[in-house]
Amino acid sequence: MRSRPRRTVQTGLAATAAFLLVTGLATVNPAPAAAATRSVLGEDFLWGVAASGFQSEGNAPDSNWLRYIDEKGYEPYGESVDFYHRYASDIALAAHLGAKVFRIGIEWARVQPEPGVWDEQAFRYYDAVVAAILDAGMQPMLTLDHWVYPGWAADRGGWQDPAMVEDWLTNARRVVDRYADWNPVWVTVNEPVAYIMHEVRHNGTDAGQMLDRIAQAHNDIYGYIHRVQPGARVTSNVGYVAGAEAEVNGPLMDRIGEQLDFIGVDYYFGYQPPDQVAAHRPDGSVPPPQGMWDLPVRPEGIYYALQHYSRKFPDKPLYIVENGMPTENGNPRADGYTRADHLRDTVYWIQRAKSDGMNIIGYNYWSITDNYEWGSYAPRFGLYTVDVQNDPELTRVPTDAVDAYRRIITADGLPLDYRPVREVSDCGLVDPPASCETPVDAL
Repeated sequence: MRSRPRRTVQTGLAATAAFLLVTGLATVNPAPAAAATRSVLGEDFLWGVAASGFQSEGNAPDSNWLRYIDEKGYEPYGESVDFYHRYASDIALAAHLGAKVFRIGIEWARVQPEPGVWDEQAFRYYDAVVAAILDAGMQPMLTLDHWVYPGWAADRGGWQDPAMVEDWLTNARRVVDRYADWNPVWVTVNEPVAYIMHEVRHNGTDAGQMLDRIAQAHNDIYGYIHRVQPGARVTSNVGYVAGAEAEVNGPLMDRIGEQLDFIGVDYYFGYQPPDQVAAHRPDGSVPPPQGMWDLPVRPEGIYYALQHYSRKFPDKPLYIVENGMPTENGNPRADGYTRADHLRDTVYWIQRAKSDGMNIIGYNYWSITDNYEWGSYAPRFGLYTVDVQNDPELTRVPTDAVDAYRRIITADGLPLDYRPVREVSDCGLVDPPASCETPVDAL
């Protein structure tokens, strides 16, 4: 294992403070004193932010995803939001929020550009990123696979190649060996079922075969991480599918559930069956969704997602690894729902779940900045918005959720008298059947 560079936390915090003073962020909207009526989450709750390698870094090496962009005619990637060169300032933004966890990806395509060839400069880049996270007082959450693999692995067939699992593990072990003694939280594979669907769409990959191989890769690296880093916390976060979670992610969880130290859940959208679409036109019809921003946002649904996994794995803690709300090109949503209101409403329902006995230990906002959403820059999820297409400076512009999140973190959650802005939806539009069999209303 490689020892962490001899930097002090004090030095890192001083650098962060200097950055905040230069940008003026240190004096804007000072965080309030903790609320007298505190939330149920407690001071040990892990508030975090998230990003991924390919989606935000720029300076991208050859990979399956760069090829998909060319093959499918997706929006050009460019340099994304250039986290590669701006990681220090983005980490400082997270530190200013008071975040305790910063999630990033270690890109296989960057650190192993050719079979058997390791790029030490690429590893030094990640060394610096992880050190900056630690020096800012946060714990790194490291993702081993966020849907991207090297171009040479794509040439071999990607996950259709029988040798893919061993190639994947060779890289993963190298990454674990390098960073285990820095005590990160580990995410092995991001949203495996969504990953599989991407590979089916782009490569005609056999879904069942890839599921078996992903499960094998996860289970093998889980054991390896615990041998190298005793006491490690390891997960593979699932992309929750309201109304069909057991069918969509159930087969995966049956294969890897025993090799999870906590259940990582990504929650974004509610359920919207075609025959129950809310009317927006005189004839009762609505146009089909044109983008992620048209999908149904129902913050109370996170309660049922947490409930689902608290029942399936009653002895395992729960962590919301990703949650956020998309907007189109940074424009206000047509329904007027703001990013800050969505964040507060979501935290309300997390607190309700905690009050009802669910063991929830953390929450990551997706994402710290806007990024490349798998083919387009139009969907915006960032706490800080970045207009990649029109702003060559890639300015990080705070949304209203920045101040909201900082206040939430400062107070360890929302005051107990907070009530959601968005009313509870019809149960059939949230997460049936659970949302109708055991409905939960705002108090």
